[in-house]
Amino acid sequence: MSRFEDYARKYSCIHMRRERGILEMRFHTNEGPLRWGLGPHSELPDAFADVARDRDNRVVIMTGTGDEWSGVRATPGQSAIGPGLTANAFDRVHWEGRALLMNLLSIEVPVIAAINGPAWRHGEIPLLSDIVLASDTAQFQDSAHFANGLVPGDGMHIVMPLLLGINRGRYFLLTGQTLSAHEARELGLVAEVLPRDNVLARAWEHAEVLAAKPTLLLRYTRLMLTEYLKKHMQDLLGYGLAMEGLALMEQPEQPEQGG
Repeated sequence: MSRFEDYARKYSCIHMRRERGILEMRFHTNEGPLRWGLGPHSELPDAFADVARDRDNRVVIMTGTGDEWSGVRATPGQSAIGPGLTANAFDRVHWEGRALLMNLLSIEVPVIAAINGPAWRHGEIPLLSDIVLASDTAQFQDSAHFANGLVPGDGMHIVMPLLLGINRGRYFLLTGQTLSAHEARELGLVAEVLPRDNVLARAWEHAEVLAAKPTLLLRYTRLMLTEYLKKHMQDLLGYGLAMEGLALMEQPEQPEQGG
């Protein structure tokens, strides 16, 4: 078990507040939009585990800060993981990558995503929520993987084909396709598209309704709705991460550049 007081201020990239059993997790980097990197990659698995172990949470809302959900938008050649990677170095990425999504799915109460803007990095995190709301400014792209020389094996290879369908999902991952909020709604990725200033308030409206339900109804419905996703993650997530790391080891080391 964990207590809100023990983890609420524990993580540098997450601001947390809780009212009437509704926990809001706002991702940020120095109070601006979340910038993905080793910091969030390390903190989010532990944060989701703390949230999952706190039985006083009745509903969880995830949102971003400012104009973006997560960034920055990667461009070719900007891979965060350089050539010359060793198996021991990638072991951390492999372990955290598995824990990140499995711990998110281990939260046993409804999870709502209030996507405040473009999700350029790890859009699978909000898209795994039970209720997905998006700003009309939101966009979705897997900018950091295939186009940048990385195998999209850390969850996107599971989530996007599940949500989009196998052919559309593969197209999305291989072409670097960008989907607007309205396209995402038409394709079933998000349930509602709203003006950016209204997205979080709408998430709280949904959360208030859910939080009023009986405790076991909330917890067991979430368990039932995530079991299918967990099974796919259990089968394919570790394998995908292993393929991502193995492909990186093919790349030759580049000479260091000054400046």
